[in-house]
Amino acid sequence: MSLIVPQNSLSRRRFLMGSAGLATAAAAFRFPTPAIAQGAPLRVGFMLPYSGTFAKLGKFIDDGFRLHVEQQGGSLGGRRIEFVQVDDESKPESATDNMNRLIGRDKVDLVIGTVHSGVAMAMVKVARDTNTTLIIPNAGANEATGPMCAPQIFRTSFSNWQVCQPMGKVMFDAGHRNVVTISWRYAAGDQMTDAFKEGFTKAGGKVVDHLALPFPEVEFQALITRIATLKPDAVFAFFAGGGAVKFVKDYAAAGLNKSIPLYGAGFLTDGTIPAQGADATGVKTTLHYADDLDNPANKAFLAAFKAKTGQDGDIYAVQGFDAAALLAEGLKATKGDWSARKEALAAMRAAKIDSPRGPMSFNRAGNPVQDVYLREVRNGRNELVSIAGKAVDDPARGCRA
Repeated sequence: MSLIVPQNSLSRRRFLMGSAGLATAAAAFRFPTPAIAQGAPLRVGFMLPYSGTFAKLGKFIDDGFRLHVEQQGGSLGGRRIEFVQVDDESKPESATDNMNRLIGRDKVDLVIGTVHSGVAMAMVKVARDTNTTLIIPNAGANEATGPMCAPQIFRTSFSNWQVCQPMGKVMFDAGHRNVVTISWRYAAGDQMTDAFKEGFTKAGGKVVDHLALPFPEVEFQALITRIATLKPDAVFAFFAGGGAVKFVKDYAAAGLNKSIPLYGAGFLTDGTIPAQGADATGVKTTLHYADDLDNPANKAFLAAFKAKTGQDGDIYAVQGFDAAALLAEGLKATKGDWSARKEALAAMRAAKIDSPRGPMSFNRAGNPVQDVYLREVRNGRNELVSIAGKAVDDPARGCRA
């Protein structure tokens, strides 16, 4: 815990106590007692999108994390938790300042964030430069657990490679040989479509064209017309949030859903089905979660999240919930003492979590090792079709941890 002595209070002490009193105060500043440090709450910084395209995603991550803390009585590993939050607005250009504000001004002990890959990579750089613990509850930028990996950086979500590469074989096995990919033109879109292409071409398929538009634009009509002209066997898409809603609806409005099957990364339909309505029916995606996973942890989570928020939980809420579960593993190992951070981080890296998504462990780069599921939108939710990849482990290319 840091002790900040206001300037006016310091002047008064000089007047009343003299230099001997100041020496005593300075000693107290340098050497806070363990009892005080342990009694202080752990300050957790949320840097998430609370507005804009990804606002709902950020809110569900926040809600999921707080749910787990509430279930533990407001503490993790016996340590009380205090929250500080900042809206990152999905703006990479503001990310460094926002991160430095949380660490420098707000004195958080660790940071949870974020959704947008460009923002996340700026956060990763600051976390590395300042040796700050960072848990990424969504953004899948491969570099975070690849070349930019570090002992204090974790993910409770996925890598972009991890959730899309298995779809390549799935689509090839379904009989598709020539496909089009479409996404936003930014890190997540590029990496997800590249990962799908890696799996698809390895199986023997061909990507005949890749279509993209700048994030967060949603004027899809020209690209949808291009798809109709190319007449591929199928389309693989990555969009999320409001963009995913509009793309799926525009695709159906053009009638393409009746002749060219639509597949995608799970974010195409996760958290977006209520707004997409019947237009989403039949869309198949791969992700590390399905709404109807039949395991006790998922059933308990969905019931608790519904009771807390009045809404149905999804993968974003699960990832926030699991970020808290991961932090709890570190704090349990040190009886809540975050000053023993080396031991806490080691316990987090060795954690095996009974997640609503199924069993989850962590590789040397801090990325989850987890099942990836094939889902299909039926009855207004992402229902399990099969396991597309069992215990998929991201290759962590470039990680030297």
